[in-house]
Amino acid sequence: MAHVHPEGWRPSRPTGWRRRLARLPVHLYRVGLGPLLGKRFLLLHHTGRISGLDRTVVLEVVAFDQNGPASWTLASGFGPKADWYQNLRREPQTTIQVGNRYVAVTAHFLAAEDGGAIMARYAPLHPRVAGRLCAFMGFEVDGSVESFRQAGELIPFVRLVAAPAQ
Repeated sequence: MAHVHPEGWRPSRPTGWRRRLARLPVHLYRVGLGPLLGKRFLLLHHTGRISGLDRTVVLEVVAFDQNGPASWTLASGFGPKADWYQNLRREPQTTIQVGNRYVAVTAHFLAAEDGGAIMARYAPLHPRVAGRLCAFMGFEVDGSVESFRQAGELIPFVRLVAAPAQ
């Protein structure tokens, strides 16, 4: 069973050297070394909803589907108030970079039950990462698929779907 912290609780954003360390993957993409991060990460380009400025963030790909239009599923580790998540809510059409390839995508925000199913599939494949994500977000899971499903229903998931080829 997944235990959840009180409503409104969310992880604090990194500051100082932890922020610089968290931003290191962005710099790898900027200097052309994005392929070193493999297919489990992508660089998301998004527009600041307040500033209107171009923003980037490297995110882990929870699921990739190449059947039909390609799609990449992401989890918001900082919850629904993460800047990139809110920015995509405002402007869902954007671009991602996977390795050295740029792809135009549209963000689709998934329902809670879809998030639960995704986490139930992801956790057995990546138990340490799934456990750390849940702990980071304040969810206590017991390691069972059902506890990860319950936690996944509370994690905001976004599916980025590739735009049709022109």
